[in-house]
Amino acid sequence: MKRNRRNAIACIATAGLLTTAACGAYNESPLREPQPLGSERVELSFYYPVHVGGPLTPTIEGMAEQFMKEYPDIRVKPVYTGSYDDTKVKVQAAVQGKNPPDVAVLQTTDMYSLLDMDAIMPLDAFIGKEGATAFLADFYPAFLANSQTGGHMYSLPFQRSTAVLYYNKQAFKQAGLDPEHPPANWSELAAFAQKLTRSGRWGIEVPSSAPNISTWMFQVFAIQNGKNLISPDGKKVFFNTSDNVEALQFWRELAGKYKAMPPGILEWENVLGDFLQGKTAMMYHTTGNLTNVKNNASFPFGVSFLPGGKQFGTPTGGGNLFIFKGTGEKNQEAAWKFVKWMTDTDRIAQWSIDTGYVAVRKSSYETERLKTYVRQFPAALVARDQLQYAEAELSTHNNDKVTKALNDGVQAVLTGKLSPQEALRQAQEEADRQLLPFNQP
Repeated sequence: MKRNRRNAIACIATAGLLTTAACGAYNESPLREPQPLGSERVELSFYYPVHVGGPLTPTIEGMAEQFMKEYPDIRVKPVYTGSYDDTKVKVQAAVQGKNPPDVAVLQTTDMYSLLDMDAIMPLDAFIGKEGATAFLADFYPAFLANSQTGGHMYSLPFQRSTAVLYYNKQAFKQAGLDPEHPPANWSELAAFAQKLTRSGRWGIEVPSSAPNISTWMFQVFAIQNGKNLISPDGKKVFFNTSDNVEALQFWRELAGKYKAMPPGILEWENVLGDFLQGKTAMMYHTTGNLTNVKNNASFPFGVSFLPGGKQFGTPTGGGNLFIFKGTGEKNQEAAWKFVKWMTDTDRIAQWSIDTGYVAVRKSSYETERLKTYVRQFPAALVARDQLQYAEAELSTHNNDKVTKALNDGVQAVLTGKLSPQEALRQAQEEADRQLLPFNQP
């Protein structure tokens, strides 16, 4: 291990530690002076998904309302578009129909697909006016990795996450485990999970549902056991390696060998529900559900880094703010004002409190509101601190088909249909076929 995890990185949270919710604070923040009206009002369409539990729709709409108070010549129409995948489909249809949204929150992994459609615009000119390097230096580098390619920045981080380990401290005590010391590595994970498993409760659940959760979680194990799965230019993947075979084998053994996890495919939402209902003692899940777990767990719980293999590691996750081509210069300038406003230091601090997503700006953790919050609820720092081991999420050209190849392979292993060796060999061959056009001289 790179350092003593026992003393340095396990950050423990107790459900219900804060007695009042911080939601709704956007409308309590002092308004800036209204910006002068332009010659005509600009209307922006803003597509956004919700991929975690909790009342995020009112939160987003409240943010848009406050923005319009400060910029009365810009009207923002928030459009809830379902899940990340639903949002991607709707954005692609709108682009193809020559009626793109002005701004959208999309998964960072959609960047290359949007570039291949010539749908999004680089933000370099806007960022340059804000101070360029100094402006970007306030964003965590791990979150910028999926935001740029070819020397251009195509989105700004917004609702970003890593996977973390949630664990039931009450269940730890019942199993004779120290609730202040979660598993630090794969060996401890397997051993702890076995001790925690009993009638009506599994020791560990790792979600593996389609279309991209299984690949995200496999990337966790792969990074921890060797290196990331992708090249920085989105043109190559590294699925079929001995380290990845070993990583996938370990994941399967949590159910097959150690009998500590349900066999088969585990749905994203069901894993969260099982944890809240006490049906699993530990789960791998997004920090984006941290506030939801805090508000709904009926037992004391802890949050920590994911247990390491050869090293600690996690892919980043979540969505960025993209500005679209084909909407006109005036709308694009207004869209940048909105994007910049949404990622303001204070605003991102409150967003992190309300949702559990990592505050994407370093300066947000210096605000009084977030400093106060993390003093009371230290778990809010776990995912941020884990960023030192985080790497870019799986994102390539032809990303849907490349991801499907890996997803199919991982799920075939977890359901016992293929060996890890055969599944990753097939996934690599299919991914190579899909990426071949982008690797021609």
